[in-house]
Amino acid sequence: MLSTTPAEEIHSRWQGHRQLLQEHVPQAGGAFIFSRLNIFYYTGTLANGVLWLPMDGEPILFCRRGAERAEIETPLEHIVPFRSYGDIASTLGDFGVPLSGQIAAEMNGLPWGLSQSLIKYLPTLEFVPCDKLIAMTRARKSEWELRILREAGRRHNRCLTQLLPPLLHEGISELQIAHRVSDLFFAEGHHGILRMGTFGEEIFFGHIAIGESGNYPSGFNGPNGCRGAHPAVPYMGSEQVQWKPGAPMFVDNGFSIAGYQTDKTQTYWLGRRKSIPESLRRAYDFCVEIQSRVAEQLRPGAVPSELWSQSAELVAKSPWNDGFMGLGANKVSFLGHGIGLAIDEYPVIAEGFDLPLEEGMTLAIEPKIGIPGVGMVGTENTFEVTPRGGKALTGDTYDIITV
Repeated sequence: MLSTTPAEEIHSRWQGHRQLLQEHVPQAGGAFIFSRLNIFYYTGTLANGVLWLPMDGEPILFCRRGAERAEIETPLEHIVPFRSYGDIASTLGDFGVPLSGQIAAEMNGLPWGLSQSLIKYLPTLEFVPCDKLIAMTRARKSEWELRILREAGRRHNRCLTQLLPPLLHEGISELQIAHRVSDLFFAEGHHGILRMGTFGEEIFFGHIAIGESGNYPSGFNGPNGCRGAHPAVPYMGSEQVQWKPGAPMFVDNGFSIAGYQTDKTQTYWLGRRKSIPESLRRAYDFCVEIQSRVAEQLRPGAVPSELWSQSAELVAKSPWNDGFMGLGANKVSFLGHGIGLAIDEYPVIAEGFDLPLEEGMTLAIEPKIGIPGVGMVGTENTFEVTPRGGKALTGDTYDIITV
């Protein structure tokens, strides 16, 4: 039997969404949810369709396909098939739902062409965005969600710190490492998919980079460089790049259970610990220091933008300002990100994110430094926001692993 999301969990999510809707868009009678991931969050089924989540009353799930599966997986009472957005108004009318005035909509979950079709069939409505409200609802995890994330983090850490090192050796390629990581992850219960919420972003198992590959030009919205398997698949690693003494190597990837993901980066060194150059060691230790400072402040009430500015001040006074969070055009202006059903969730440790953290949020903190001619070093771990500071879900030892 498939494991399903408990009904009380789903109902709690509706209530959280409605509270935010009432606070920020009180004139809206409800919201339309379009992306499969957000439909899953609010229903427990990864349906292809539209979810009507009203301010009051029972939601209605419109299914293009999979209505029978939805009936098995979701506690929703109202599941209806539909073929066109033209069916929505009449179906809602059959349920006695008036549609007029202002309606909230998940705009990032709808392509331009489909949005025009929706407007065509519902011309009397004014649509207002509710993407941020959805992100805010998802950001604070329930105890049910946290249990999944904690287990994902435990397995993630075990794979990268205990199971992978014995399989590494001189001459192994980035792509071979990616394959071994994949084998380990599947053996440890990884469900085989990672998701990103930002439109156009995609990822598969993450990035493996040896030496200067860590600074390779990248179109990915992160500090890592990565040659990747092919220009069409610029992820995982290159079969041409082999690990040799004198080069750092990092694995940056996610582990997924029941749709929930943790994010972790582990740096490795081929050779004895004493062979690690002092400059590289100091750069890495600085990353661990930044991570520890931020993690200690991951408490309810902390402001993400302030955590970013405090870290930026320390970086500006350090020797690694140029390479911090990416070298050259790879540099990004964030230090961490929310994580859960997607790798890139709300909130972000960056300028402009001024709403305080709440207990139960989960964030990946990823300070990294690109070093010219050497590669990239750094750390990343997933933390849970608690009154006592960030609780590491992906292991609490952060040193470079030597092979």
